Amino acid sequence: MQKRALGKNLEVSALGLGCMGMNFGLGPAVDKQTGITLIRRAVELDVTFFDTAEVYGPYTNEELVGEALLPVRDQVVIATKFGFKIENGKQAGLDSRPRHIKEVAEASLRRLRTDRIDLFYQHRVDDKVPIEDVAGAVKELIQQGKVKHFGLSEAGPQTIRRAHKIQPVTALQSEYSLWWRDPEHEIIPTLEELGIGFVPFSPLGKGFLTGAINADTQFAQNDFRNIVPRFSAENRKANQAVVDLLAQFANEKSATPAQVALAWLLAQKPWIVPIPGTTKLHRLEENVAAVNVQLTDNELRQLDSAVSRIPVQGARYPEELQKLVGR
Repeated sequence: MQKRALGKNLEVSALGLGCMGMNFGLGPAVDKQTGITLIRRAVELDVTFFDTAEVYGPYTNEELVGEALLPVRDQVVIATKFGFKIENGKQAGLDSRPRHIKEVAEASLRRLRTDRIDLFYQHRVDDKVPIEDVAGAVKELIQQGKVKHFGLSEAGPQTIRRAHKIQPVTALQSEYSLWWRDPEHEIIPTLEELGIGFVPFSPLGKGFLTGAINADTQFAQNDFRNIVPRFSAENRKANQAVVDLLAQFANEKSATPAQVALAWLLAQKPWIVPIPGTTKLHRLEENVAAVNVQLTDNELRQLDSAVSRIPVQGARYPEELQKLVGR
C-alpha cells in the first residue's frame, strides 16, 4: 500500500484502521479472537496505522489492539487518546490536566504492551485546562521517549495554532466525509498552512455511505447511532439520495460506494489518512482496495457538484456532544 506522511515525519499507510467499533459505540463488541484476526489481517494487507483510545470500552479496545499488534509492534503505528475522566467503567466528563495526561499515558502503555505511544491525541478539548498546559505535558512525554507525536481531535483552528506553538501537532483527527464537509471551511486550510496531517474518522459516515443502512435498519440497543439526529429513520430516508449517487458513481468505476467515498477523501490532499472501521473481514478488504480506485479530476468535479446539490438532513451529534467540538 502507498504511504503518506502526517506532519513532518510520521509515515503511515494511506488508509488506517479505526478499531473503536470492535469494542465500543457501534453495537455489541466482537469476541477477542475475531478482533485479533481482523487487526492482523489488516497488517497482512499493509495497513500500518491503528487507532484506539482508553475510553473505547473503556480500556478493552487498547488491550485488544495491544495484544493483536504485539508480534509486529515495530512495523506499525499505534495512535491512542487521553482527555476523558472515567469513573466506574464509564465516561464521566473531561480531564486534560497534565497530571492526568501522564497517568493515562502510563496506563495506555501497559494496555498496549509497548514502550511508546506513536501518536497521542487529546480526545476532546478541555475548556478548563489551557491548551498550552496540555501541549506542554505531551511535550514532556515526548522528551521522555514515552510518546513520539502529539495529536488533537475535533479541535478548532485557534486551539490548533496555540497548541502547535508549544509542541508541533502531527495530526488532527476529526470527522470528514462526503456527507460531512465542514472541515473544508477552516480546518483544512489551517492544517495545510501549519503542515499538520489530517486523519478523518467516520469517513464512511458511520457506515451510511456503504449502502448497508437504510430507513428500516434497526440498530442494537447500545449503538451510538440511535442518538445521532442524522440517523433518525426520517433523516436516513432523506439522506439516501447521497448513497444512491455514490452507488451510481461506483457502478461506473466498477467499485463499491465505500471505495468511491474513500477514494474521494484520499484525492483531497496527500496528507489525509482516513481510518475506516469495521468488524467484518470482507469490509476490511473492500476498504483497503479503495487505494486502487483512482478518480479523475473530472470525476471529482462531477462528484463534488452532484453531492453539493443534496442537502444532508440531521446534525452529526446530539446537542450535548456537539458542544465539545470545534473548541
